Amino acid sequence: MLIGIPVILTQDLLRHLSAMGHGDELIIVDVNFPVEACADRVERLAGVTASEALTAILSVLPLDSYDDAPARTMQVVDDPDEIPDTRVEFQRIIDKRADNPAIIQAVERFEFYEQAKRAYCICLLYTSDAADE
Repeated sequence: MLIGIPVILTQDLLRHLSAMGHGDELIIVDVNFPVEACADRVERLAGVTASEALTAILSVLPLDSYDDAPARTMQVVDDPDEIPDTRVEFQRIIDKRADNPAIIQAVERFEFYEQAKRAYCICLLYTSDAADE
């Protein structure tokens, strides 16, 4: 029996996380993201916020120390300099929880979609506040 695994991490998501290696990417998105157009491997988490998902994932998966930008978010459309609250919260979580803390890099929307297509897995969140994430 495993202990210390956050209960919000599903068996399938844990399987994908354990299969990932250097250079593999996981994307955390909400229901507004065009996930079916971007990925073959999609794991769904219901009732989990993005911050809860990131915290749980970082408890079992390190940020890649071989990547110059191991943590990225999509830029705000029409305002690339804006830093949304979610990004601020993600940075706080990374600074506190990640074994290899890194500054989050903002990526232009369509480039983010292209990067998502190359991701190992996408974690799709279903929450009542998903539109705010």
